[in-house]
Amino acid sequence: MAEYKLKAQKREAVGKNKVDKIRQNEQLPAAIFQKGKESEHITINDLEFKMLYQKAGMTSIIDLDIDGAVRPAIIKEIQRHPFKNQILHVGFQGINMDEKIKIEVPVELLNRDEIRKQPSVLNQQLDTIEVLVLPSNIPDSFSIDVQNMEYDDSFTVKDLVGDNKDVEVLIDPEEVVCSLSAPREEKEEEAVETSAADVPVVGKEEKEEEADNE
Repeated sequence: MAEYKLKAQKREAVGKNKVDKIRQNEQLPAAIFQKGKESEHITINDLEFKMLYQKAGMTSIIDLDIDGAVRPAIIKEIQRHPFKNQILHVGFQGINMDEKIKIEVPVELLNRDEIRKQPSVLNQQLDTIEVLVLPSNIPDSFSIDVQNMEYDDSFTVKDLVGDNKDVEVLIDPEEVVCSLSAPREEKEEEAVETSAADVPVVGKEEKEEEADNE
């Protein structure tokens, strides 16, 4: 059994107007998709989902109790309102515990606010690492301590994943995850001061020539 559980109800209501009514009742429209099975439209409690998501994230297995029938799943997608702090729809991926799945595991850089080499700039190139893994072996994250990095140091995917035999990395293991560099020095443009005496006065020579000819 999974550590996290969430109750859900099947729903027939689809379409904008009906879905809007669901949200007004502090519920969220959702769906569960799984290879080889028809997708199911479901409804979940808004507050219960938010509390669960804070703990489970996108990599933890959740037992979805759909009207008494339990299905293991992970959170695959969360659609949010472009302006309001509001979740509009949740997509779950149903899983077979005996079948490997593709999933993006978050990257966590430890002590990024305590880097000893200062001043410095930490550049993070990857936020997630895609792997193929059995659901029971999904890591919460791939983490590495960056506190003691020096200028021009970098960490690759291989550095974070290590010799973890439970996961198959689906991107280049030599791809850079993060690097540390010195801050760029802004070159100040030197102002060239020109003496007012060196600036030619238009018509001066002509006036002098006219005076000599008088």
